[in-house]
Amino acid sequence: MNDRIGDVPVAVTFCPLCNSSITFDARVAGQELEFGVSGKLRFSDMVMYDRNTENWWQQFPGEAIIGELQGTKLTVLLSWMENWESYATQHPDGLVMAQPVGHSRDYGRNPYTKYDRSQTPFLYRGDPPPHGLRSLSRGVAIGDKAWPLQRLAVAGELIEDSVRLTWRAGQASALGASEIAKGRDVGNVRTYDATTGDAIPHDVAFAFAFHAFRPTGTWMLGE
Repeated sequence: MNDRIGDVPVAVTFCPLCNSSITFDARVAGQELEFGVSGKLRFSDMVMYDRNTENWWQQFPGEAIIGELQGTKLTVLLSWMENWESYATQHPDGLVMAQPVGHSRDYGRNPYTKYDRSQTPFLYRGDPPPHGLRSLSRGVAIGDKAWPLQRLAVAGELIEDSVRLTWRAGQASALGASEIAKGRDVGNVRTYDATTGDAIPHDVAFAFAFHAFRPTGTWMLGE
């Protein structure tokens, strides 16, 4: 989705096949870009394009992979997934995108029923993640490090490598039950700079996607 937050043009992206939800600053070298979905996949992650330069962009790393901007990376903006009750309670006057009209799709339903319980990612041709992690298990990715979501959920809070991560129940998986609201609880994640307390960007993605695009990244498994 292309939108604006104040004076900043943003691209709000979600790839269901790798559970990657990232918001980018849509400006590159002073130019505002408008993004669309190419319909193509690479490592089971969607490939975007921009309508201005027609470069192709890989969603998970936010990087141009084909075109004159190849190698350019978009700036990641702070955003997170949160259940509706929490958002509405904390932001009673917050703005919410209206449900699209004129479309046959029911936006409350999941076309990938039980996908996050699968053993193999759809159309993925790459190595599985290390340490015996299930390919479609979730990890909290911050830069080149990722924390298994299950580990964080058990702990409730982790403070490691100058990062504080928190988890609380209450968010349904968008890729579980056919009716999204009935999906299993995967919880709400927030991440902060452990020194300053400032919120920092993260992405709760499937383990295979982190491994595919951060092959030398570190999984924070604890002791």
